[in-house]
Amino acid sequence: MLNNIGLPGLILIAIVVLVLFGRGKISSLMGEVGKGITAFKRGVDDGKKELDTQDAELRDVTPAEEKDKA
Repeated sequence: MLNNIGLPGLILIAIVVLVLFGRGKISSLMGEVGKGITAFKRGVDDGKKELDTQDAELRDVTPAEEKDKA
């Protein structure tokens, strides 16, 4: 059903949404979507950093006593 929308259908949907919600509401909504995407990317990057630090700690299997002697 949604495979046959095409460009005219998308333009019509955009016009209807613009009429229903208004330009101000749509711009504020897009701003919130942008903030959400930014927060998501920041969370993914923080998660990767946390996993990398945990991975680095797990790789070092030398006992503390041997580290002091070296």
